[in-house]
Amino acid sequence: MSALRIVIVDDEPLARAVVREYASADPQVEIVAECGNGFDAVKAVAEHHPDLVLLDVQMPKLDGFEVLELLGRDQAVVFITAYDQYALRAFDVHAVDYLLKPFSAERFQEAMARARERQRATAAVPDVDALVREAKPRSGPAERVLIRDGANVHVLPVDAIDYVEAQDDYVAFRSAGKPYLKDQTLAAVEASLDPARFVRIHRSYILNIDRIAKVELYAKDSRIAILRDGTRLPVSRAGYARLSQLL
Repeated sequence: MSALRIVIVDDEPLARAVVREYASADPQVEIVAECGNGFDAVKAVAEHHPDLVLLDVQMPKLDGFEVLELLGRDQAVVFITAYDQYALRAFDVHAVDYLLKPFSAERFQEAMARARERQRATAAVPDVDALVREAKPRSGPAERVLIRDGANVHVLPVDAIDYVEAQDDYVAFRSAGKPYLKDQTLAAVEASLDPARFVRIHRSYILNIDRIAKVELYAKDSRIAILRDGTRLPVSRAGYARLSQLL
């Protein structure tokens, strides 16, 4: 069987060195990249397409769960952390394993064995991981949206979102006149945003109420929301009822 190709991601050089030492002792493991932050991890995965990412949970800028969200549904991950409170969430997102620092070489090899088992199962049944591996939502509304654009990552504060529009299998987050596409459903976006600030005004639109200039009657039971920048968005009857509760 070919070597297990891994990417090591940890903001602490000493922690990366420990993982590197354990991985280098296994001839069936190949280190294809090491990264000190989540942004570099996303780029490394896009470039190398590893079999497994060994991913620290607590990192500045992007934490491990945010990195996994950007990597998508098919990337196998072993989470590494000094804190055990993330264990349940790690397995909620179908992590291969969860290594609690400090861990032994034996415990590391056990995680690699699990990764190989996952690799064999995936090879035998390509759709075995077709279950959605989206990161479990945080408690409370989202404060930012992470959007992958090839090897680049856009971090969009929710305050900067004007509205969200459904576009086939994607949604477009509109901010300052620019669209940011993400593979997500509008329902999932709606569930993640603060309902006191964002409202579903139409089956295809979620609006930041701070951007509203006025709402005009367009036809019987049909209205148009006019934003401060002049953008005009349709408002359904149910959407207007929801909007009226917030205005």
